[in-house]
Amino acid sequence: MKTDKELKDLVKQKYSEIALQDQSENRASCCGAGGCSTEVYNIMSDSYETMEGYNPEADLGLGCGLPTAFALINEGDTVLDLGSGAGNDCFVARAQTGEKGKVIGVDFTPIMIEKARENAEKRGFNNVEFRLGDIEKLPLTSNVVDVVVSNCVLNLVPNKKKVFQEIVRVLKPGGHFSISDVVLVGDLPTEIMQQAEMYAGCVSGAIQKDTYLDLIAESGFVDIKIQKEKSILIPDDILKNYLDEESLATFKNSNTGIFSITVFARKPAKCIPGNGCC
Repeated sequence: MKTDKELKDLVKQKYSEIALQDQSENRASCCGAGGCSTEVYNIMSDSYETMEGYNPEADLGLGCGLPTAFALINEGDTVLDLGSGAGNDCFVARAQTGEKGKVIGVDFTPIMIEKARENAEKRGFNNVEFRLGDIEKLPLTSNVVDVVVSNCVLNLVPNKKKVFQEIVRVLKPGGHFSISDVVLVGDLPTEIMQQAEMYAGCVSGAIQKDTYLDLIAESGFVDIKIQKEKSILIPDDILKNYLDEESLATFKNSNTGIFSITVFARKPAKCIPGNGCC
């Protein structure tokens, strides 16, 4: 069993490699973790192409939803993107928050930060900034953000509870988040759970959906709701890298499900000591 540090080092290494990959290779992979499917498409992500502010150059094809489409961002808002990658969601958020707003992206992979800053510089965006940091210990002061978004990132973080605690800390009272993530219903086969590449590819780092929602509630959030949910079907040519024929058949006939969900929750406008939001 890998330690939290080993898992985080693994993700940092994988996503440093992804930053240098061709975009078509990312889209043919498990959240960009490697060219693991012969079918050229991203097995999780929705298309951003119709969204204002979208720029293909900043889209590495690593998401599992469209959190900025559900985030209820208003003009003038300060928006924080967790695991901002090359800046895709930040640039979409900027189109919604406008010149009067501010968008901050946080990522712990230096080459991703460099790539995102280059993308912002090309477009002359002076109200979008990217900070190198760990989302388990965000480089922001408390109560400064109106909206938090994130796309297929928290599933990669070992200490998800700590991330939700950090989100509630940096949000202003009454602020909210919209996060797309991968969750499970039932238990994945051990062979998949133990694979490092599948971890960095978003799947084996996922936790049970009920546990995920409980962590949000325990962190002090209210108005929790799933804005979108879809089943993720991993192609057989990926699964066969980890499972023999018998194990594959057993897995496909089980009640185990892998889902992409987009979750909304709000920080209470008035914090009550003891409920985790203070």
